[in-house]
Amino acid sequence: MADLDKLLDNVKDRESFLVFVKALVADREEAVKLEKENPCSPYEPDAKGWENTSIEHYLESAVAWTEGWIDRDGEIPEEPSWNSFARFLYAGKYYE
Repeated sequence: MADLDKLLDNVKDRESFLVFVKALVADREEAVKLEKENPCSPYEPDAKGWENTSIEHYLESAVAWTEGWIDRDGEIPEEPSWNSFARFLYAGKYYE
């Protein structure tokens, strides 16, 4: 399985963004499989660290992470990069 953090750090263009997103999808698919085999407590992240396992919670968390970024850093760049969009998607996995 690909190292998501390393792939995320290497996102710089469309191609590397798509590699990252495919790895994120594979990570989620593996988490779903592992959860079916051996479910975690509902009060903990799942087997692969996914805090947000429904699309609505995933997107809410990605938005909350982005709003925190705005509050912390003042603004999101006017022209976001492939990397910043990848970070938005990744934040949906873990941010609460």
